[in-house]
Amino acid sequence: MAQANPAAGLRGNFGLQVLIGLAIGLLLGFFARGLGDGNALAEAMRTIGTIFVQLLKALVPPIVVTAIIASVAALRTLNNAGRLVAATLGWFAITAFTAVLIGIVLGIVLEPGLRAGVDIAAAKAPTTTGSWLDFLKGIVPGNALGLTASTSLKDGAATTALGFNVLQLIVIAVALGAAAVAVGPAGEPFLAFNASLQAIVRRLLFWVIRLTPIGTAALIGDAVARYGWDALASLGWFALAVYLGLAAVAFIVYPVVLKANGLSPIAFYRGVWPAAQLAFVSRSSIGTLPVTQEVTERALGVPSAYAAFAVPLGATTKMDGCAAIYPAIAAIFVAQFYGIALGVEQYLLIVLVSVLGSAATAGLTGAVVMLTLTLSTLGLPLEGVGLLLAIDPILDMGRTAVNVIGQALVPLVVSKRAGLLADREQPSAGTMVAA
Repeated sequence: MAQANPAAGLRGNFGLQVLIGLAIGLLLGFFARGLGDGNALAEAMRTIGTIFVQLLKALVPPIVVTAIIASVAALRTLNNAGRLVAATLGWFAITAFTAVLIGIVLGIVLEPGLRAGVDIAAAKAPTTTGSWLDFLKGIVPGNALGLTASTSLKDGAATTALGFNVLQLIVIAVALGAAAVAVGPAGEPFLAFNASLQAIVRRLLFWVIRLTPIGTAALIGDAVARYGWDALASLGWFALAVYLGLAAVAFIVYPVVLKANGLSPIAFYRGVWPAAQLAFVSRSSIGTLPVTQEVTERALGVPSAYAAFAVPLGATTKMDGCAAIYPAIAAIFVAQFYGIALGVEQYLLIVLVSVLGSAATAGLTGAVVMLTLTLSTLGLPLEGVGLLLAIDPILDMGRTAVNVIGQALVPLVVSKRAGLLADREQPSAGTMVAA
């Protein structure tokens, strides 16, 4: 696909358009919040934001499948494919380990569980919990399309929703790509068809991405109108600890990693900005996946053959915000709130669960599931999860943004260390909207 020239001014500067959308959304959100519950403006923003995220999620299956099949075929030309996979998983673990240590320190120093103003009566056990068997259950496809179904009861009526398990899609796509390569000439027509389909899907992605400023305005406006900041009053210290941890990882740890590998933090954040801001307002790593993959390849210069593997994998297992910082601070909060002393053994378990737990909960979604896995491993009351649900949406915005930033960072670092970025121009974020 030919890259568009990021001309000066609003029309050519996609990043500026997104920033303006963010500002407009904030203003509309505060205005809608002042109008009270159920007003037309809030409902319109909620509807537009939901449609935008649905459009992105609809593109996830074809993007993941076609990109990974093409990636498997392209990896034939790379002699170090196995080393790239090992390096990717290694950097996932290194950054998660650092993030969880920061979470533990903040939890111990700030003592959010001792400063909480919530009533213990608000505690209730979560309906969904994580377990160490979820990874095995989630990685094996239940059907050829990676479809999952969930049924919920509301007012006596059952509602069933279908969705895609991205981890299973990865497994299916890797198997298809490997089989197509293994059969030799007989697989070439399939690979050619896949390349054509991938080009079509990328064009669709380009059209949807152009709607990002509108989607951003609607999503952030809906978040402000719906949640505001009132809920932070009783759990302010906990929210502060979480956001301090997220900021430390995003703006201290990640820049240090980039500088240590000869990369520019400024250029990285300029390139990853569209994905990070969309993750913040949409609160969905999977919904942001198409944009994350696009900026990783087009704005950061990571080879598409490698990015097609690393970014979808990261979207399901690389969650420094949801699976490292948050469960560490939240587990310490629950222990402090209930007056349960934690020893060195428990802190080591927090580290172990946070580094390995992303894989264990990859078949499921949400930081709450990861938190239940941590609490159950430590033997802490699962009812503690209910104490934190009031401000979870506000925390989830920052958690998801850090998740996505890390999902773009690791492929960039691994590519740099493998010499795959040599002689590749790293354009600005504006080129992400290339045709």
